[in-house]
Amino acid sequence: MGFSEMASRIGSIQGTLASVSGAVASEPAVPRTVQAMNAAGSLGLAQSGSGTILSGGTASADFTQLLEEALDPARTAVTETKRVAGDATGSPRLDVGKSAVNEVDDAAKAGDGKTDGADVVRESRKYLGVPYVWGGNNPDIGLDCSSFVQHTFRDLGIQLPRVARDQAKEGTEVPSLAQAKPGDLIVTRGGGHIGIYLGDNKMIHAPRPGETVSIRKLFETDAQIMTIRRIVPSESTNQAATKTVADSSVRNSAAQAAGFTASAQRAAFASAVRGA
Repeated sequence: MGFSEMASRIGSIQGTLASVSGAVASEPAVPRTVQAMNAAGSLGLAQSGSGTILSGGTASADFTQLLEEALDPARTAVTETKRVAGDATGSPRLDVGKSAVNEVDDAAKAGDGKTDGADVVRESRKYLGVPYVWGGNNPDIGLDCSSFVQHTFRDLGIQLPRVARDQAKEGTEVPSLAQAKPGDLIVTRGGGHIGIYLGDNKMIHAPRPGETVSIRKLFETDAQIMTIRRIVPSESTNQAATKTVADSSVRNSAAQAAGFTASAQRAAFASAVRGA
């Protein structure tokens, strides 16, 4: 294998490492291993019938073998990183070790891990078009604002009080509208009205007599909103825990791969210098 072919192979491996670990450059950088090989060339190379010989007598075949052995751990780390990254983005199996599985299980025990804000939004949309009826508690006839909220959460197996003022005490408070997530409750009019936040500064609610459950833009500011309540997490506990563990595993594998590559580069340079 000639030096140009060797440089191309190593550059390809390093490019894969960079893409896996998230490294982004404005233009391709010359790998330090290639620089080391160029340095070796400037120190003196001779051609023979059997291949390139470093001036100190080291055959390029030996040099190639040294690089291959040094880069083997890096290739293994790249393969592992790709596998973990693929699992985290949709593969049905996530094999990140027993400790990682335990972390997910522990996180799931903190809540039911089954219902999140996206579920609340989905269920709430089923009531679009239902007429507003003050005191109404039957979707076939009509609902008021708090009954609409109560029915939405009841469909998910979550029991809330019947009236808005009591619902406004449930869950945990969200400090501001900027921190609200889909599925949170928006309480206005001093506790006299309630709706469900959809994100993008919109909420779904049962507004008033003569109208139906509908979606509108939020014109209220934090000063006009009595409270924002979070009844369920913005994403499921299991999903959030799995994502955190997977992200950590990918970062660790990428860092390990980068370390192996650096070792290979140092070995290549040392070999080139010894052979000079």
